[in-house]
Amino acid sequence: MSSAASAVPAPKGMLWCGRILSLLVVLFLLFDGITKVMKIAPVMQAFARLGYPKDLAVVIGTILLICTVMYIIPQTSILGAILLTGYLGGAFEVNLRAGNPAFESAFPLIFAALTWLGLYLREPRLRPLIPLRLNRSSR
Repeated sequence: MSSAASAVPAPKGMLWCGRILSLLVVLFLLFDGITKVMKIAPVMQAFARLGYPKDLAVVIGTILLICTVMYIIPQTSILGAILLTGYLGGAFEVNLRAGNPAFESAFPLIFAALTWLGLYLREPRLRPLIPLRLNRSSR
């Protein structure tokens, strides 16, 4: 990746939209991770319903919190997004295996997409790797 491509700053609207979207994702993931670490009753009921040992709640919550913190830190945000994608992909699989309704199963995938969209909008180094272009030949 050339340094010129990575040096182009995002327009302010794009940057703020990415920051707000990322903030909403982070707040949800922090809430989810903390409730797992605290072993609140609804989390424990969900773990029992999904067939997971209750002892894994703290481990899974800690992993989620670590991945989320990595996503928050600018220097590790791309790695954090990759790790969160893996985590959320696993959550999707668990919901599918449990036979949960379609929206409930797809919810982690929606959050994975929002995680990347927020990062894409606020991180200029990522845009050259995922170029989105309008098809101007259809005019």
